[in-house]
Amino acid sequence: MSIQQDPVDYKDLKAAVALLESPSVISKISHLIGSPIEGAVKALPASVAKKINGAVEVALHKAAGTALWSLNNKPKTLASPKLHKFYAATSGAIGGAFGFTALLIELPISVTIMMRSVADVARSEGFDLNNISTKQSCIEVFALGGPSKIDDAAETGYYITRGFLTQSMQQLSKELAEIAAKQSTKAVSNYTPSQAAKWLAEIIEKVAARFGIVITNKFAAQIVPVIGAVTGASLNTLFTDFYQDMARGHFIIKRLESKYGYEPVKNEYINIKNGR
Repeated sequence: MSIQQDPVDYKDLKAAVALLESPSVISKISHLIGSPIEGAVKALPASVAKKINGAVEVALHKAAGTALWSLNNKPKTLASPKLHKFYAATSGAIGGAFGFTALLIELPISVTIMMRSVADVARSEGFDLNNISTKQSCIEVFALGGPSKIDDAAETGYYITRGFLTQSMQQLSKELAEIAAKQSTKAVSNYTPSQAAKWLAEIIEKVAARFGIVITNKFAAQIVPVIGAVTGASLNTLFTDFYQDMARGHFIIKRLESKYGYEPVKNEYINIKNGR
């Protein structure tokens, strides 16, 4: 049966396309502060941008290590998006009120809240939070929604990003598969803790390179002189809301792919995006 023959699944796919092909979070930041953000980003010293990129990777590592553990692993549990947005707004207000140093301190907290929110969405879509592939998919969400110069009828920003991550992981996957074969294990979920940690660390490094661009834009917005605690809270709420949407779309797609297959879902996704 094709996905078009199931009205519920087809409706879910259309909803996922609308979420995943929405304007980037950087565009939404510019809209929130009322002006383009590019000038503020260019004004950041190179040393600051470097610190931010390093802090992003550390924050993702910490978030991946704690956020999923803080949720009960009960697939199909209703998500709590408003609660996570409240937590994010609170941490953002603190970071916005005390300047750049506080923003770096606040970053791991806000990223952990967002990661927990993403995992909450994954759980609500029926995914097992103890499965390493679910953890990988939660991390992947933070690579979505950033700027992309390639977007045409043959491809989409969403699938471009997934393809980038897949290609980046092919070599490591081969290495770990060979190790698993020698140990008579059959799946990624059966990797040893050290192998799984290596897998996730590699994913985080790739995702951090993309997510760091987004966070740099967020920091630039928050250190503009007229920006204070209120906008710090608003930015964190915007970020959490955005990545909740990315997570919802991503895990709907993953769920449908497990039922219909990768290529059929991708092809229909592109058809919907292009109005066919």
